[in-house]
Amino acid sequence: MAPDQVFKRWVHIALAVFALSFAYFLAADLWMPVSTQSRVLHPVVNISSKVSGQVQTVYVKNNQSVEAEQVLFSLDKRPYEIALEKAKLAVESASQTNLQLDASIAAAKAQVLAAKADVDELKLEVERVESLIKSNTVSRQLYDQTKANYRAAQAQVEAAQADVVKYQAQRGKDGTNNLLLRQAQNALQDAQLQLDYTDVRSQVKGQVTNLQLQPGNYAQAGSAVAAVVVEKGDIVADFREKSLSHVQINNTASIVFDARPGKVFKGKVVAIDAGVKDGQLNADGSLANPENSDRWVRDAQYMRTHIVLTDNMDLLETLPSGARATVQLHPVGGVASWLGSLQAHVISMIHYVY
Repeated sequence: MAPDQVFKRWVHIALAVFALSFAYFLAADLWMPVSTQSRVLHPVVNISSKVSGQVQTVYVKNNQSVEAEQVLFSLDKRPYEIALEKAKLAVESASQTNLQLDASIAAAKAQVLAAKADVDELKLEVERVESLIKSNTVSRQLYDQTKANYRAAQAQVEAAQADVVKYQAQRGKDGTNNLLLRQAQNALQDAQLQLDYTDVRSQVKGQVTNLQLQPGNYAQAGSAVAAVVVEKGDIVADFREKSLSHVQINNTASIVFDARPGKVFKGKVVAIDAGVKDGQLNADGSLANPENSDRWVRDAQYMRTHIVLTDNMDLLETLPSGARATVQLHPVGGVASWLGSLQAHVISMIHYVY
């Protein structure tokens, strides 16, 4: 065969390979999409104290596994113990104040009875003087004086009754349910809660990370000092919009983790995000800012999908947050599904190299 014929044959072979590869790429992107932009993500819970104080003891080490409600570190309790004792004294003082008010109420009621007795006595005296003044037996001055004493006694009754109302208002409800004592008890509960908050606990089961805390550091309330990576993980994969045109929820998937070369794990699609940040509109009163690009071919938009494992479901607990993965989707069956599985196995073997 002449050299030019050999060259033409190789050109034809190359063109055929290119055409087949291009056709395979187009078909694969639609019916067996694959994404290397995949990660394992674990929820991260920031650890911060609810009260401020100096760190007294750190009970855990960095990257240590912890249980929910386990104490991670504690703050200096002395200021909060003093506040708790002060609140207890306030409750005791409120109880004593209530006893004093009870005694004042009893005394005021007794004063009312005494004043009413004086009124009754003076009323009879007025009636006697009125009968005597008609016969001119007593003077008009004595009559006026008796009437004045009677009105003064009535005023004393009203004053004593006002004292009863005043003390009852200060006392509030009977028993331990009055306002003064409830306020003191609420302050006591708050002081006890603040003291309990000096023991900072993990809210979730996971692994402590980025712990830089040492005894003597000052912890500000609400400021994160560490993080706990939750054991439960989520696999997220970013695909081009076109690649998801045939994908539906519960479609099967093959997952290859960089940390587990040579192995392919089964999973399924559980969710596709409703949008991305670039598509978020904020009602901030600003005018539209159209996107300008001088590129002939613009970048494709990627959408996020969420995958769960259907076998080896405990595997994600052993992988760190951010671990890389490759996700192969199987939106259709038949040959496309078989080729997709083959792609996943080839990729898993390549991970032995990189």
